[in-house]
Amino acid sequence: MYRVLLVDDDPHIQFTNETFLKKQGYQVFCAENGAAALAVARTAALDAVVLDVDMPDMDGISVCRRLREISGVPVIFLSAYACTDDRIRGLMAGGDDYLAKPYSLVELELRLRLRIQRRRNIETKEVLRFAQLEIDLGLREVRYAGVSARFTTLEFDLLAFLAQNPGQVFSYEQLYDRVWNSPMNQGIHNLQVAMARVRQKLDQLCPGFHYIETVRRKGYRFLPQPGEPS
Repeated sequence: MYRVLLVDDDPHIQFTNETFLKKQGYQVFCAENGAAALAVARTAALDAVVLDVDMPDMDGISVCRRLREISGVPVIFLSAYACTDDRIRGLMAGGDDYLAKPYSLVELELRLRLRIQRRRNIETKEVLRFAQLEIDLGLREVRYAGVSARFTTLEFDLLAFLAQNPGQVFSYEQLYDRVWNSPMNQGIHNLQVAMARVRQKLDQLCPGFHYIETVRRKGYRFLPQPGEPS
């Protein structure tokens, strides 16, 4: 039985989601605001969180950032706004998925199940190794000499994709299409910001090594260090 926290200030949406997921066999916790959600997350062993973006006092993006300080549980955002920048903001805050309202309850449950299974390391156990750098695709962790660093969902997906294709240059459009799985619209600046954070975190985690190279006017590529397999 998967344990899911539903966070929404709309009682109708909350009741509808809760009723459907309980019928699918989920154990459901509910919270009507960010403070209540964080309180549940600190005490319950959760498998996933379904989080409304548009809430008073503390919006979903802020809740997700706070949640990421205490948990790596998958987070699926719900929002009436589905523009590219909003979705990327959610992913950069540490979210795992984004579903626009109105949505299908069947799709919500499917996305929940897939995210939970990935988190439980059912989907893959592959670990990419480059000397002391390890990119664990199952646990979605980045480690260097046994020390781990926290990457948001978008940051990890970008790094993992590049590391799975070492030496190959990918443009902004290709990265957006391959990682986001949708055509490029308006997100180049956000992608640049995300890549800058990936590089910064890698440089801090692996001092003296520069695994990601910016190829001027072309894009980015992952470079194994000398002596490592490519």
